[in-house]
Amino acid sequence: MSFGNLDMTNNHLKTEKSLGVMAIATFLVTCSITVGTLLAFHRNQSVIVTQDLPVPRNQVESPVKPQSPPPPKLDKLTFTVPIQYQGKTVYKVQTNSNEKVIALTFDDGPWQKTTPEILEILKQNQIKATFFWVGQAIQANPDIAKRVVAEGHAIGNHTWHHWYRRMNEATAKSEIERTSDLIYKTTGVKTHLFRPPGGVLNNGLVAYAKSQKNAVVMWSLTSADTDPRAKPEVFVKNVVKGAKPGYIVLMHDGGGDRQRTVKALPQIISGLKQQGYKFVTVPELLEMKP
Repeated sequence: MSFGNLDMTNNHLKTEKSLGVMAIATFLVTCSITVGTLLAFHRNQSVIVTQDLPVPRNQVESPVKPQSPPPPKLDKLTFTVPIQYQGKTVYKVQTNSNEKVIALTFDDGPWQKTTPEILEILKQNQIKATFFWVGQAIQANPDIAKRVVAEGHAIGNHTWHHWYRRMNEATAKSEIERTSDLIYKTTGVKTHLFRPPGGVLNNGLVAYAKSQKNAVVMWSLTSADTDPRAKPEVFVKNVVKGAKPGYIVLMHDGGGDRQRTVKALPQIISGLKQQGYKFVTVPELLEMKP
């Protein structure tokens, strides 16, 4: 091989190497410009990140979220009592000109199955009642408690444990105040209505309730629905035949199996309506003028 040919070969290799370097440099510059342009574009765009690739917001339709129903409006969250009934025991109310009004009350709830069934019956008949709650039952069924209040019924305090035994002042205070606090925490209701378990008046509970200016709400007529041997027809007869204007009726939605009460309630309501009675809550009854 001649030296001239060798020089030409070397020059050719150098030329190819230079072209290769220039091509690589051009490629890198182009990539740099492209990446820079893309980054600048994305910095100036509002994007939504999905599971795949970023997509400009104007190319995505926002999903329509179903709106949850607004919370029920509660007209009255504090059940107060008129001055003449504060710290007093109430069995009935003398109404003006013997106006035919009567108050249905239910004790020992809220209860898992029975209370919703009773609420349905009351709703169908457009009746508001008064429920005296046990603290432990509220703790076990807070959603049912909220429903009772949301549907416009009145609430009273029926102690935490439903004890009949004699208590010192500290225990009586705990039984009432602990329940009162849970009623408020669960439903937003403050109540000054109190009913002693079993109607016991001398075990310390009533004394404390009266010291707090609560009305001690007893009853003037019982359905006797705690009698384990009685049939629903007996409950109906007790209430319908014994009703008088201004009476407070005792029934139970909790504390045990109250299916007999559920079965009797429509007939009790029907029988009272046939006699011309209008149904009111205990707070409404206490507001009536004699």
